[in-house]
Amino acid sequence: MHFIIPKNYKFKPKLFGLIDYQTAILDIIWAGILYGLINLFFVSIATKIYVFIALFVPFLLFSIVGVHNEPIVSVLIYIFKYYKNQKLYLFKK
Repeated sequence: MHFIIPKNYKFKPKLFGLIDYQTAILDIIWAGILYGLINLFFVSIATKIYVFIALFVPFLLFSIVGVHNEPIVSVLIYIFKYYKNQKLYLFKK
């Protein structure tokens, strides 16, 4: 079989078909930092699991869903650029 892909179609490789690789790397970094902090502060394994799930799963779901179909990495870059160059533009006719 030979498929024809339209030229205006943007092909983005994704991990497991639902999360792009930049977001997956960001999630892995967040999980590593969270794992280190949880091991530093908590002793009980049950508490570690509960705290990890409570702090990681919302971030993971937000990164999969995104904001208006934009990856979370792009949204964070936009926010950083906005706070770096905050200016007020007025348009007068």
